[in-house]
Amino acid sequence: MAPPDSESASDRSAVSPGGSPLADLDLWLLFAVTVVGVGNVSGVSPAFPQMVEVFGISRAQIGWVVTAYSLPGLLSAPLAGIGADRLGRKRVLVPALFVFGLAGGACALARSFPVLLGLRAVQGVAAAPLVGLAVTIIGDRYDGMTRATAVGYNATALNVGTAAYPALGGLLAAIAWYLPFALPLLALPVGAAVAWTLEAPTVETGANAEGFGRYLRRVGRRLRDRRVFGLLAVNFGIFVLIFGAFLTYVPELLAARFEATSVAAGVVLAAASVSSALVATQVGRLTTWIPPARLIQASLVMDGAALALMPLAPDPWGVAGAALLYGGAQGLNQPALQTRLTELSSEASRGVLLSLNGTILRLGQAVGPLVLGLVLTAGGIQMVFYAAAAIAALGAVGAVLLLAPA
Repeated sequence: MAPPDSESASDRSAVSPGGSPLADLDLWLLFAVTVVGVGNVSGVSPAFPQMVEVFGISRAQIGWVVTAYSLPGLLSAPLAGIGADRLGRKRVLVPALFVFGLAGGACALARSFPVLLGLRAVQGVAAAPLVGLAVTIIGDRYDGMTRATAVGYNATALNVGTAAYPALGGLLAAIAWYLPFALPLLALPVGAAVAWTLEAPTVETGANAEGFGRYLRRVGRRLRDRRVFGLLAVNFGIFVLIFGAFLTYVPELLAARFEATSVAAGVVLAAASVSSALVATQVGRLTTWIPPARLIQASLVMDGAALALMPLAPDPWGVAGAALLYGGAQGLNQPALQTRLTELSSEASRGVLLSLNGTILRLGQAVGPLVLGLVLTAGGIQMVFYAAAAIAALGAVGAVLLLAPA
């Protein structure tokens, strides 16, 4: 029996406009795609101390486990997006899930550090487009408030995965260093389910109906749209703050000011994930009163306030309170930003634009720690957060200028 064909784009879904999309089982399958695709850095990092001893490498060299995974995605994400627009969403998503899962499982068997890095690079190529393709299909299936609600719930799934993977990876690493690397095997049953049951809408105006040159010109026009460029630029700043200030230096702030343990740092970071997940579930309702661009602008103000408050907190509980505010801001801006990107993209270019957003994430992941590391060297740990708050303020100004209606 062959996998079911894609449904017409005009069918969208059985969900009535404004209704909850959670009754759609295919949406839960897309949540599963997001969850399996987000944890392959935080899930394996608890094993890093053991790997230093197992492979006889330095603590600096262990960073290549992350770099080898992240760098290939800078190129593979937009290429996968082009493939999704030209060939169809499932024809790219299903192979990506299987390559991701098989390469991940092979990482658990690697006993040579160079082999491990090579497998991580293959896995990173396949991992880069996963979340973007899930959001692309959500954008294809839904419209209006229902689309914003579905994107918000997908962001909640992402945050749940982000919070759960470090704990799960730590438990597995306590048994053996290589077991956390087997977590991507979960992508194999998800890939099979996507192949056989997911009804991804056919893009009737798809780029496969036009020449490749015309398609590229179409994408170029979208990228030259001030609002699309602004969304990508603002999101780059957001990811610089997430990876450069919050995830990297909140544990350092807690240790330096309060001699807090790594457990306390984990609780603070998890608090942000929880508030982000809860707020993201409400974005669909909020968009009925507040345009997504305004939600993004408000979230950047919240980001700046939270980051400025962190070094002023009198105790770890104060930092945790600021982290709750920071997480709430991410719960607003990521679903709102992805929703706005789907609105501004045509069905024929949606795959590449949302995949480019994944490339922006990886750039922020790479640039953020470097930039704010220089601030740390020059001005100390408190200055990191004041500089990050200033970046958030600049981002809010940029969002006002770039995201306003054309």
